[in-house]
Amino acid sequence: MMRVEEIETLPRAGLESIQLKRLQALVHRVYDKVAPYRAKMDEAGVRPGDIRSLADLRRLPFTTKDDLRDNYPFGLFTVPMDDVVRVHASSGTTGKPTVVGYTAADISMWADVMARALAMAGVTRGDMVHNAYGYGLFTGGLGAHYGIERLGATVIPVSGGNTKRQITIMRDFGSTVLLATPSYALNLADAMADVGVLPEELKLRVGIHGAEPWSENMREEVERKLGIRAVDIYGLSEVIGPGVAMECLETDHGMHILEDHFLPEIVDPETFEPLPPGEPGELVFTTLTKEAFPLIRYRTKDLSRLIAEPCPCGRTLIRMEKVTGRTDDMLIIRGVNVFPSQVEHVLMGIEGVEPHYQIEVNREGNLDTMSVLVEVSERIFSDEVRQLEALTRRIQAEIKDLLGVTCAVRLVEPRTIKRSEGKAQRVIDNRRI
Repeated sequence: MMRVEEIETLPRAGLESIQLKRLQALVHRVYDKVAPYRAKMDEAGVRPGDIRSLADLRRLPFTTKDDLRDNYPFGLFTVPMDDVVRVHASSGTTGKPTVVGYTAADISMWADVMARALAMAGVTRGDMVHNAYGYGLFTGGLGAHYGIERLGATVIPVSGGNTKRQITIMRDFGSTVLLATPSYALNLADAMADVGVLPEELKLRVGIHGAEPWSENMREEVERKLGIRAVDIYGLSEVIGPGVAMECLETDHGMHILEDHFLPEIVDPETFEPLPPGEPGELVFTTLTKEAFPLIRYRTKDLSRLIAEPCPCGRTLIRMEKVTGRTDDMLIIRGVNVFPSQVEHVLMGIEGVEPHYQIEVNREGNLDTMSVLVEVSERIFSDEVRQLEALTRRIQAEIKDLLGVTCAVRLVEPRTIKRSEGKAQRVIDNRRI
């Protein structure tokens, strides 16, 4: 068996040889064992023997979240339930939850890739890791937990909530690594300021943040307020959970994909044709080594691009750019495509604006309207009315300049917008009510 260092620094041809063997075995297995996959492949006119190279991947049909829901709960599993040792599921807020299953081998593989991801961020056996991702059906908490243990570091399974107690634990236990959504990391930073705990009183060195899109400006805000290096991690429950891709400490531009396990593609969101590295589009994954719940060409709805240029760290694994949004998070306002992350980018570039905001979309008559609720610092909120009006106009102008959309802006004092202990609710779309 290859050591991690060998796998992650393989020449391209060696890595692609591993990928092809695993892909061929996967396609044969799902065709034989999963009727919905067999039906889709038959309809597309492709058989397992037709996959002779990685270029033949494009001949296989896509899998979508609708396929998962249509076969709810266990219809896409390739093993009997006696072999499934764990299930996770999405919240199901937009329909039936998507259910994912794991064999014992899947759990072990997940721990391996998560440990590799943590190592990319400089986590070692000597670290005390404060895991504030949620435990339960959400994959974040347990996925990170097993990876921390596999790496040999010490895990504090604190999960979300009880924020002031978390601060006490971080200080008293000497936490050196924080795992949390970026919005909750900022929530912790605000709570620290409230109780008078300074970042230098903690031993935190690095924060590993994911589970929601976040901008570079938000990264800078997390780093400034917590005094840490903030790095990005990517994963999604359907593919495995956290540990699909991770930033290393040598670059803040792109996350290394663990592509000996997760084969990535970028496709045009409209034509679904594969795009070359460097071109932005929708991220698609094929899981090469999962047993219970493998996926072929799963459309994630995440927008990104692949980066093939060499990384200073020496890893030859391809990188993916930070997710800029999701096709199903996209708002269409009077014909203009708007992503919350674009609004965040504008806000985080304006002095005095806090990293907490909410977008509200309404329909007035036949027209859609967008308003942005923005927290500002206490000092700014106490300014004269004319200064607040000037700031409001500036935010409106910069959003209009970047997005081409006119919106209403309302400035509110600190702590007005409800804080999140998980994924922040950035959009309230009243058009769907």
